[in-house]
Amino acid sequence: MKKLLFTIILLGCYLVTSAQNPPKVGDQLTIKAPHAHTFNYIKFPKPNILIKRGTVDRYKSVYENDVLVDDVETAKNGDTYVILKKKDGSKFFGYLSEVKANYAKALNAGEIVTTK
Repeated sequence: MKKLLFTIILLGCYLVTSAQNPPKVGDQLTIKAPHAHTFNYIKFPKPNILIKRGTVDRYKSVYENDVLVDDVETAKNGDTYVILKKKDGSKFFGYLSEVKANYAKALNAGEIVTTK
């Protein structure tokens, strides 16, 4: 009986976590500040590259930016990747027009949030 109850609880948790709405082209997201020093699931350039280019030395310029999903890709391992572009049409760090992000992992890590 305990095994059955434990299995039902695990199944319920799995269904709740996997019930995220899949991203669609045109969805609006907001980039939030990462918990670490760098973004883990949004593919921004490393800080040393930004310093060499002379643009900025931190990621603060992308915090609270509204972005739109431009394309949705599914990898062979089942992960969903999205191509993000800024809503206002400007470029990230002055030279990147789009960035790629692992949708589910970035959403769970709090690097991006959905906006309505």
